[in-house]
Amino acid sequence: MSLYLPRHFAPAEGAAAARLMHDYPFATLITPAATEPLLSHVPLLLEPPFEPHGTLIGHVARANPHWKHFAGVETIAVFHGPHAYVSPSWYGEPATMVPTWNYATVHAHGTVDVVDDPAEARRVLDALVHRFEANRDSPWELAATESRVDALVGAIVAFRMRIRRLDAKFKLSQNRSRDDRSRVIAALASDPYPGAAATAAWMRAHADPDAP
Repeated sequence: MSLYLPRHFAPAEGAAAARLMHDYPFATLITPAATEPLLSHVPLLLEPPFEPHGTLIGHVARANPHWKHFAGVETIAVFHGPHAYVSPSWYGEPATMVPTWNYATVHAHGTVDVVDDPAEARRVLDALVHRFEANRDSPWELAATESRVDALVGAIVAFRMRIRRLDAKFKLSQNRSRDDRSRVIAALASDPYPGAAATAAWMRAHADPDAP
């Protein structure tokens, strides 16, 4: 499964894909199966070392049959970064333009290994909890009785996904003029759409309006 990727929408730096996966960790996991692909929506963490691309860790509910189909096939994790509608009225010559959508996405391809060791599954669970609780004033911790923790860990299936290939597409008006990119950034920065300001920020970082 390939991603349509015009050359001007490929990020200039490899670290940009890792940044997107870190900043937007809620991914769509897609695994082929006999009748139709299996899809799950899960948070995934990118683990170092990042050579060549790193490893993703996560878990699904044990009741979810998705994990039973990991073996022997390649899975894709799709990360959706910031995205927003772009109006033709924001360009210098709006009558010659059409509406579009700016976005950043990363497709991580790789094989998935189920974590069978309960202690290792607990480490995966703890890593996820720490990632999303660390910046809170009073971070929550998994501090239940041993039997309760064992039951919680037993209710999930932890896994590691070794990334074989990364496809990153940052469609951020790189095919427009510098003036048009500046106009789009300014418009998105003040647009009320929830993802607009974040899209403007990623345009500043990855589609610099001062670049040629």
